[in-house]
Amino acid sequence: MPFSFKQFHIDDRRCGMPVSTDGVLLGAWAPLSNSKNILDIGAGSGLLSLMAAQRSKANITAIELDENAALDCQSNFNLSPWSKRLTLLTRSIQQFCTTAKKHSFDHIICNPPYFDNGPQSNSALRATARHTDSLSFDELLTAISSLLSPAGQASLILPITGANQLLQQLEQHQLTCQHAVLVASVEGKKPNRQLLLITPCRSNFANQATTHPVSNLVIRNTDGHYSDDFILLSKSFYLKL
Repeated sequence: MPFSFKQFHIDDRRCGMPVSTDGVLLGAWAPLSNSKNILDIGAGSGLLSLMAAQRSKANITAIELDENAALDCQSNFNLSPWSKRLTLLTRSIQQFCTTAKKHSFDHIICNPPYFDNGPQSNSALRATARHTDSLSFDELLTAISSLLSPAGQASLILPITGANQLLQQLEQHQLTCQHAVLVASVEGKKPNRQLLLITPCRSNFANQATTHPVSNLVIRNTDGHYSDDFILLSKSFYLKL
């Protein structure tokens, strides 16, 4: 359904995955302010790209495989104040990697598919958006390793199990995690999501630390209201904050 933010509007009626708190959280958290060239992998309705455009002066390339989602994405781009900085390509990230200039992006954002060999959704569009069949973690990390600049960063959000699986594959792609945030939907509940900040390994990879800083974020307090930390992150976007 259509969704209005403070500076842009999202129509996601043709997308497999609608606007979600996960997407807003990632788009608000990713350190984008100094970025010049941003890549959004699996753009969907364009939410992350539009948030990135609001938060930075970067040129943003959005990759979306599904043609229906791409229609929504392009429409949302065209109606935004930043349309000249937003480019949509309707193809898979695997296809994009074969022609794109290597190490040309200083930030990559992705809210990746997260069900691996699990039960398929009733909606074919939703299934494609949610299952790793169309983009495995190995393929995602291969793309990040190929396209990210040496000093670049990649920001992702995943369920805890998926995040742990992805973290185990970083080393083989010469990537490392700089920071992780454990996200709990409600105060007192166990974290169910993880934000990850990933960078290329330095040349002295063998001497790098194998652990990374981990912090915590709660979305809602026990009374059901948004936490101060979440409000601080998202107040530039949500109309009622």
